[in-house]
Amino acid sequence: MARILLLHSMYGLRPAVHQAADRLRAAGHEVHVPDLYGGRVVDTPEEGFGIKEEIGRDELLRRAVHAAAPLIGAGGLVYAGFSLGGSIAQNLAFADERAGGLLLMHGTSDIADDASTEVPVQLHVADPDTWEPVDWLNAWYLRMRKAGADVEVFRYRGAGHLFTDPDLPDYDSESAERAWTIALAFLDSL
Repeated sequence: MARILLLHSMYGLRPAVHQAADRLRAAGHEVHVPDLYGGRVVDTPEEGFGIKEEIGRDELLRRAVHAAAPLIGAGGLVYAGFSLGGSIAQNLAFADERAGGLLLMHGTSDIADDASTEVPVQLHVADPDTWEPVDWLNAWYLRMRKAGADVEVFRYRGAGHLFTDPDLPDYDSESAERAWTIALAFLDSL
């Protein structure tokens, strides 16, 4: 069983995030789902960017750190997130030397040149993905390997960016089921 901090996308804490948490719990994992937007949920990327900019990246990261702090301990917390939440989860995992794993759904973040980690990482991303272009992903992968991460990348041809959210136009049921099957096996291996 993994202890997982699951972070939402720029759309906020939508039903799909709760459904994902329930799926992970049904597989025997302990899942914590903080609300980084303070109850706000949006329907468009533009609205999501608006809230993200209003709150600010530093404050979002502070809120995520505050949510993770009581969960960090022996055994290693697994950080996971959707798009923006994946970006924040990556930053948290790199800052936690006891992190047990990093599960990224649809999003990544910059990696410092001097970054170092041995955390197992799994990324699930659309192919192509306008939010995570191929050149970016290739550079991200190389930087992850250089940092020491054990990283796997799974690409889903023809899926939309947030292809696991059944309430968004990006949803692709086949890709979503494949991603969850692979992700659950990853979590079971930690």
